[in-house]
Amino acid sequence: MRAVLLSEFGPPDRLVPADVPDPVTGPERVLIDVRVAGITFVETQVRAGRAPNPAMLPRLPAVLGNGVGGTLATGELVVAATGGLGGYAERAVASPPWPLPVPAGVEMADAVALLADGRTALALIRAAAVRPGETVLVEAAAGGVGSLLVQLARTAGARVIGATGGARKAEAAAELGADVVVDYRAQDWAQRVREAGDGLVDVVFDGVGGEVGQAALGLLGDGGRFCAYGMASGTFTAVSEQEAARRGIRVLRGVPVTPEQSRALSAEALAEASLGRLRPLIGQTFPLERAADAHAAIERRQTIGKTLLIVSGG
Repeated sequence: MRAVLLSEFGPPDRLVPADVPDPVTGPERVLIDVRVAGITFVETQVRAGRAPNPAMLPRLPAVLGNGVGGTLATGELVVAATGGLGGYAERAVASPPWPLPVPAGVEMADAVALLADGRTALALIRAAAVRPGETVLVEAAAGGVGSLLVQLARTAGARVIGATGGARKAEAAAELGADVVVDYRAQDWAQRVREAGDGLVDVVFDGVGGEVGQAALGLLGDGGRFCAYGMASGTFTAVSEQEAARRGIRVLRGVPVTPEQSRALSAEALAEASLGRLRPLIGQTFPLERAADAHAAIERRQTIGKTLLIVSGG
């Protein structure tokens, strides 16, 4: 089968299309003919050899990709997490509790876009316990997870301020329901958030980290919740335990879930999409053999929303 192989860590061009053996199936390993594969920012870090956790670096050569959508031998449309590897390929395998059926009315690309980002956004919004009338700041508001957080925070009754990088992303965040959008590349963006929020905000969803995340931390009111879910800048936001305690801030760095909980959250995200209540923002797609170009676009911050690989049929 055709797949994209990583034989050495490094820049995007280390992702090379190749013919590789089909994955090994077994009593509990279901074979999926892949139509669409998802790409995450973390996968670009793994490819570069700079994963947030060294334990995430695979033994090479390896096929990256942790989320796919396609068909079973029965013809059923499904999505699945692959256990961290094997997604950038024409065929992939999934083990229990996966795969997950795609609801009627949900396009395969949308289902794959919601597979990981949907469960992440749902877990974050619940962990933050967003309440009606609160003001929520969503960084990377036009990203895969951020765009969903904008919608979920609005559904929870919050006033949403979206922080994005550039006019195109700002427009997308506004279309998804952000009440106010600011460009975090502007020097006065933090002041604009203060003005828009009538002071400080109640919740921050930090998908950028670095200087942006640090500035957002300063915009959080005492007793607020700071939810770090990404590091698009390259580094996570540093929050000292002393500062958090002094200000009564609750700091969340990801939301640990079991495989069964992960599947349940993905199923809920797909159900919300089937009812028209949650819409993934798919900004760009690439053919499987151009996975390197997809990684390069993500690293150059040229993408909007979710980036997908189209393997066959879409």
